[in-house]
Amino acid sequence: MTSRFDLSLATILNDITASPTMAMTQAARDLKRAGRDVISLSAGEPDFETPEHIRAAGISAINAGYTRYTPVDGLPALKSAISRRFMADHGLAYKENEITIAPGGKAIIYNAFRATLNPGDEVIIPTPYWVSYPDIVRLCGGTPVIPQTNADARFLLSAEKLDAAITPATKWLVLNSPCNPTGEMYTEENLRALATVLQQHPNVMVLTDDIYEKITFDGRISKTIAGVAGEMKERTLTMNGVSKAYAMTGWRIGYAGGPAPLVKAMAKIMMQSTSNPCTISQYATIAALDGDHSFLTGWNKIYSKRRDFVVQSLNASPLLHCATPSGAFYVFFDCRGALGKTSLSGTYLASDIEFATSLLNEALVAIVPGSAFGAPGFCRLSYAASDELLSQACERILAFCDSLSG
Repeated sequence: MTSRFDLSLATILNDITASPTMAMTQAARDLKRAGRDVISLSAGEPDFETPEHIRAAGISAINAGYTRYTPVDGLPALKSAISRRFMADHGLAYKENEITIAPGGKAIIYNAFRATLNPGDEVIIPTPYWVSYPDIVRLCGGTPVIPQTNADARFLLSAEKLDAAITPATKWLVLNSPCNPTGEMYTEENLRALATVLQQHPNVMVLTDDIYEKITFDGRISKTIAGVAGEMKERTLTMNGVSKAYAMTGWRIGYAGGPAPLVKAMAKIMMQSTSNPCTISQYATIAALDGDHSFLTGWNKIYSKRRDFVVQSLNASPLLHCATPSGAFYVFFDCRGALGKTSLSGTYLASDIEFATSLLNEALVAIVPGSAFGAPGFCRLSYAASDELLSQACERILAFCDSLSG
């Protein structure tokens, strides 16, 4: 009699959760496949097409036969384009050996932590945080340290809370501006205050995730810590990519500028994991970074209009409160007024998780509960969707709230 194979998985997976945003998006897809009219506002993905000149550059690369391996952490020509973009946007000068390119921003973050973290090392990740930060830290053997921020301070980490979170084991601080999920942005004053604290802790590095920096409103301009506090450049990894600003989520290109020894170590990780990012996507990214950016003005006007509509609509419910974000394409609204009530199906809304789940099952609108981002009592809604879909979704959300009892 043959024995039955029993797959034994790595114990580290016991500490890793499935991405809540992807889980909610998949739940919405499942309902759609079952014939339900679901409006999904859970994914963080632009609804615009990749601009034509960028698509054309990718096609040209294919036709020119640029379909082979490149250097493991990216083409020299793309590194030059990234260097020009960092200088133009933030006055930051990076040499070729200080720039790394990977298959997506998530890979940049993973490579940085995998190259630097040892068991017991701590990474400060203020709430609300992008859902993947803590689990990437855990996968790389580190320990997430989660200081709480609050809505009254627009969910921005204060110098005082940063100082209180730092210990002798602190290896990294993660900053994200504009922030996913809140859309809030650190000002130059905020960043200088954080840098002042970090000057007292010279071994703490900073990973700043600036992936949404070109999606800003009301005249705001995104700032990055190495750009406003030059003394921080030598220990800051300034991460960016083309997914959000250029509507290139599927092209899978992230990049970063940082200290040469760190960049070299990250390349070593890539040598034994992903190898180089997609060659065709790299050529398209050169066109994105060096090419015409005028389309961003039009896109941001559309995003801003959608933002204002969603904020006004949600605030029409006495059970909800929605602040006006400064960037990205999310609102992070307070649903605590609806908690403790019961839906028409009889579901008791004990938390934001039940609120979001019931909203999907009963009103057929998919959003993401704030608990996924370390901020219970709130929910994230992406307004990267058409005006028609946003109007229908807001009507459903308001009707759902009106139907609650208790």
